[in-house]
Amino acid sequence: MAFSTSGWAQHTERTLDEVKAEAVRRAEVGGYPLIGIDPADVQEAFKSIHTRNPDEWATAFMDVANKYENEAKSLGKTDPAKANADYIRAWRLYSFGRWPYPSSPRKQEAYEKALQMFLAHARFYDTPLEVVRIPFEGKEIIAYLRLPKNPKGPVPLVIAVNGLDSRKEDIAESFGAILPFGIAYLAVDGPGTGQSPIKVDEHADRILSRVLDYVSTRPEIDKDRVAFHGVSWGAYWATKMAILEKSRLRGASAQSPPVDEFFQPDFLRNSLLGNREYLFDQVPALMAIYDGVSNLDQLEAKSAKMSLVKQGLLGQPMAPMLVLAGINDTQVPISDIWLLLSKGDTPKTAWINPAGGHLGRQVKVWPDPRIFNQVIIPWLVHTLQTPAT
Repeated sequence: MAFSTSGWAQHTERTLDEVKAEAVRRAEVGGYPLIGIDPADVQEAFKSIHTRNPDEWATAFMDVANKYENEAKSLGKTDPAKANADYIRAWRLYSFGRWPYPSSPRKQEAYEKALQMFLAHARFYDTPLEVVRIPFEGKEIIAYLRLPKNPKGPVPLVIAVNGLDSRKEDIAESFGAILPFGIAYLAVDGPGTGQSPIKVDEHADRILSRVLDYVSTRPEIDKDRVAFHGVSWGAYWATKMAILEKSRLRGASAQSPPVDEFFQPDFLRNSLLGNREYLFDQVPALMAIYDGVSNLDQLEAKSAKMSLVKQGLLGQPMAPMLVLAGINDTQVPISDIWLLLSKGDTPKTAWINPAGGHLGRQVKVWPDPRIFNQVIIPWLVHTLQTPAT
């Protein structure tokens, strides 16, 4: 789908050469969205990319990924460790081939290949990954569930939701770190992303309430010890669920959650269009998660309805929360974080990086994996293992 940005002040997106240089740099320093991708593979793909055509982009990364896929398949029985490593490389390259969203047929193909490679990699997990299919409004919610080893009775659970351009596969890979603490996870695509059956609107939280309904049917899960986690756009849903589903959640962690100002026209126009903290095409990716949005005026109208202030939710009783952010975030205004911290009826835990950008990340100091493993996981473990009061 083609999107129009006519009628708004134009902020300069990176040129193709700038995108290439920045992507290689991020791969070299482990920066999002190239965490875990070999810079040499990125450079190899870029040799075949000469325009901003999305099919050309996808094809180039698919060609590189395909080499690892073929090698993985040939090594499956003789060298399973190498095969698994190849599946991981293929998955990440295919996924970057569809980034930030599947905007063309070849990008959609890259996404579908990424799903296949992730599931091939997941077969090597030391505890099984279950592909869960939850009936929902004549369609289905597809999610990934993993339980810890040798559970002794029902276990706590984290429901984890991805951001605008990440996917449940990324979340599932990261949350393997919580299993050794005896805590399960269920990773699901947020509305408008990945395999979600619905797009974003002010009532899309119903899909996540349906996930909670499903969790209550699983005898392996302790229904009284369920938490929510969300990153960026997923953090918006985590925050909203902390309000709407307070009685069913032990807590929620939210990493750079949009709350109110993010959804206002001035922020959309002046901070998100051509945003340089984002690699490229943030606003088109935003448009894609809504139904019936093809230009900025339509995006402005849809976004305004998403504000938790406008919805009359902020200020209501909430589940306990961990809120993470960076002062220098240009993608979610820090004013939204201060607003969230000041509302509700339960004290919140805040982790605010004074030198951090989006999600609180700081190159080589507070990269994504360090924040996840040293801040988010400990808070969730403490929240879910502490006896209810």
